[in-house]
Amino acid sequence: MRIVRTNAYAKLNLTLDVTGTQNGYHMLDTLVTTVDLSDRIVVKKRKDALCKITMHGGPFIPPEENNALRAAEAFVKAFQTEGADITVYKNIPVGAGMGGSSADSAGVLRAMGELYGVQDAPALKALADALGSDTGYLLTGGLARLTGRGECVERLPDGNKMFFLVLVPRDGISTPQCFREYDRLGEVLSPRTQKAADELLRGNIQESARYFFNALYGAACSLGSAVRDALTDLRCFSPWGASMTGSGSACFALFENRELCEWAKSRYTGNCRAFVLQSV
Repeated sequence: MRIVRTNAYAKLNLTLDVTGTQNGYHMLDTLVTTVDLSDRIVVKKRKDALCKITMHGGPFIPPEENNALRAAEAFVKAFQTEGADITVYKNIPVGAGMGGSSADSAGVLRAMGELYGVQDAPALKALADALGSDTGYLLTGGLARLTGRGECVERLPDGNKMFFLVLVPRDGISTPQCFREYDRLGEVLSPRTQKAADELLRGNIQESARYFFNALYGAACSLGSAVRDALTDLRCFSPWGASMTGSGSACFALFENRELCEWAKSRYTGNCRAFVLQSV
């Protein structure tokens, strides 16, 4: 095998509580699910230990700041393999809180593991956790509860599909800037992840959606009005629940089925990019 192709799926944070800080990091408690919007990753063997990357779509990222390239280089160093030529075809919006960078890193690790026959899941997870807070989770995706910096992953039953209308404002939000703004605002917010998780475990998705919430929402709104406008527009369609994902800027609404999502999308008249997505 000299080439591997894989999909790197986006995620949505259904809830996001900030539970404190530790060693300079914000501690989180969040329910997440992957959705069927993905970047396409192609990894091809090289005959030396170098790793090179080509990006199609999205903004230019200098190689030294590209987490997908860092993932490949970390893999080569950890497992003493040859390198790879990597091509990433971007579909996940950048700066939207949908995990695009982490998904690409996880996708590269998965692909290189397959390319070089590395099946050491704990070692791959350790590499992923060193690259980004939710990269380890995105190695496998699905419905999960993440705690700590996002590296502690509790899988949840995900037998029922969830259907979302996602609105992505034209301008993204910097995650570090959003967390700094969160600290500056000093809001004290009641956690909701536990309640949402309890209802999901009972199989009651509609009731769980009542607790969809993001502690970073106020900070994101203070950085620009687009996030508030997007969430307001979504709530006008009377979904089961709605919130912002990650540190923004994307917002989502959960509906009973895909038809209702398509109906809401057809009536949306704002300036955001709109996606109808389902959990995977």
